[in-house]
Amino acid sequence: MTIDHRLIDLLVCPVCKGALTLRRDEQALPVELICPADRLGFPLRDGIAVMLENEARVLPAEEQV
Repeated sequence: MTIDHRLIDLLVCPVCKGALTLRRDEQALPVELICPADRLGFPLRDGIAVMLENEARVLPAEEQV
């Protein structure tokens, strides 16, 4: 399932209200929305962004944002 790109433009990080970027997997499918400022990755499940801080993945320091 895909996520509407217009929706991505409207969503912001629930922690800092900053802009998000879309991360895709090897098959170019969207998998998570990244907040570079907080180094958090918010998952996409069935094309729906899960914008809860406790569901976010903390990005390791060595991972490129």
